[in-house]
Amino acid sequence: MSFMEKNYKRLENEYCYSGHDLGSTWTKEKTAFKVWAPLADSVSLRLYKSGDTDDREVLETLFMKEEDKGVYCLTVEDDLHGIYYTYLVERDGETAEVCDPYAKSVGVNGDRAMVIDLSSTDPEGWESDMNPHIAEGITDAVIYEGHIRDLTAAPNSGIYEKGKFLGLAETGTHTPSGDASGIEHMKELGITHLHILPMYDFSSLDEKEEEPGYNWGYDPKNYNVPEGTYSTDPYDGAARISELKQMIKVLHDNKISVVMDVVYNHVADAAEFSFNKIVPGYFVRTDKKGNLSNGSGCGNDVASERFMVRKFIEDSVYYWATEYHIDGFRFDLAGLIDVDTINGIINRVKSVRPDVIFYGEGWSLHTAAGRRVSLATQKNSSKMPEFAFFNDTMRDTLRGGLFDKTKGYVSGSLKGQRKLAKCFTGLYKWSKSPDRTVNYVSCHDNNTLHDRLRMACPDVYETEIARMNKFAAAFVFLSQGIPFIQAGEELMRTKVNTNGSFNENSYKAGDGVNAINYSAASDEIVRDVYEYYKGLIAFRKAHRVLRLSDRYDVKKTISRIRSGVGEGLMGFKLRPRDEEEILVYFNACMNQRLIVLPYGDWDVYVDADRASAEPLKPAKGFATIQPLSAMVFIRHKRTGDL
Repeated sequence: MSFMEKNYKRLENEYCYSGHDLGSTWTKEKTAFKVWAPLADSVSLRLYKSGDTDDREVLETLFMKEEDKGVYCLTVEDDLHGIYYTYLVERDGETAEVCDPYAKSVGVNGDRAMVIDLSSTDPEGWESDMNPHIAEGITDAVIYEGHIRDLTAAPNSGIYEKGKFLGLAETGTHTPSGDASGIEHMKELGITHLHILPMYDFSSLDEKEEEPGYNWGYDPKNYNVPEGTYSTDPYDGAARISELKQMIKVLHDNKISVVMDVVYNHVADAAEFSFNKIVPGYFVRTDKKGNLSNGSGCGNDVASERFMVRKFIEDSVYYWATEYHIDGFRFDLAGLIDVDTINGIINRVKSVRPDVIFYGEGWSLHTAAGRRVSLATQKNSSKMPEFAFFNDTMRDTLRGGLFDKTKGYVSGSLKGQRKLAKCFTGLYKWSKSPDRTVNYVSCHDNNTLHDRLRMACPDVYETEIARMNKFAAAFVFLSQGIPFIQAGEELMRTKVNTNGSFNENSYKAGDGVNAINYSAASDEIVRDVYEYYKGLIAFRKAHRVLRLSDRYDVKKTISRIRSGVGEGLMGFKLRPRDEEEILVYFNACMNQRLIVLPYGDWDVYVDADRASAEPLKPAKGFATIQPLSAMVFIRHKRTGDL
């Protein structure tokens, strides 16, 4: 039996602290420190002038007093803004020096916490900053997933602060060939939400290095602190905060909401994680033999079902939503987190910010949570009414299987039409309403859409890959649900290793593989795809019927067209009350097909070549849909129509 198993029941029964004041709380006159350490024999506060552990000069060491529920407390009557600190936790004759799990700022490499006046980090106008899409629902979102470095680091991006928060705050940037980059590219494309890969403090990069390297950041170290390698000065605990806030403010000013990718399912190193060093083993799950559970594949699984772990996660998300004005959260491997924790997070955040959106990965993974713990998987979606899940069925059926080179619907496979028809309505099996499904064909994991299509179709021309790319995008943006694209998908992004192979897991491959090449938009084929994405986004925004959120509205509004279609060709009729009638067709065949249109004058808005919020051409009686493409017709309501 592990140390934690011996103490778990006692901790849950006697030491659950519900206060929201753990960590350091600064005022100019004093700073209060509180840490939960119920198994400690004693706890001391150690103060430092420097956040660098190479500087060992201690300013002072002060004993803390144990109070209610195993919380040790101390108030220092002084202005400690900018002072660094650690806790010395003694247990059974051994002492561990640890960073505060609730640290709001840290020194270089995150080993010492820093006391900070957070108001001093606020950019001008921060008090009035808000979500630019505050009045919209989650199905109104167009989510664009990117990494701080990927979005800024390309040599020809025209961005000065490459790989930094401030680089993503630069406006008016273009490549030498005049193509928009960074924020300008996203604005031009028309997205509403930027989903940023982990930007809390992670452990894989050395912040002391001038060139610290590259990593996606799925290795949490300090959950409530921005990553230092993205700041211009990782030695200054305030810089990373103020620069991230500045980035968020600029994105908001440019009508882009910010989604934060969060990793509460595992930590970088269970033994070294600060919470576990204070309360050994409490933060992570173990099996009956005392071995770490590893459903995450990263060495450990966070025990979210435990009271103080759940509280920590809730406190953390609430902090990011309020202090940093984050507008949404994407949960990595949400299927390892319990349902009650997910709902608790959402309820607490939405009590003050009902506009914040939540979604994540609902894969079913083996973890030592116990049979009584209900996990946040797709099959449990009905238990989490305000949490959406990635739709891997749409992804795999459209582009082909995740771990093979088979063709999908958009590359000529005629399989899976029934599944895709359900996905189109936003009501595939586990999704009880369209606001529960995140529709996508590529994300940072696995191959890019371009590379996956190229692997399935190695002998076709690049123009054919572009056609398939457009076809996949059309299905995502015309379906009910929440559209999500990987940054660069609209530029036919490819990730190529030095040996010419495609990189399917580029988490540490560097800028050469990962950086977005905005200059690709100057290529005629790529520009055509890019304009198509822009048109699809504009068309979706122009028609409320594409953004339904209620299952009953879907059932009343959308019907499958059965006549005049055959294998490989799908058709749908969208006829909302008192609005225009829309016909949507998808042709997975390798040859063109004839569509018989209902009576009346129709306009084409989407075809194999173009997509637009404005009519492309008229149609009446019949129309031809090209191979591997979508087509959308609208018959506007006229006086006397039934």
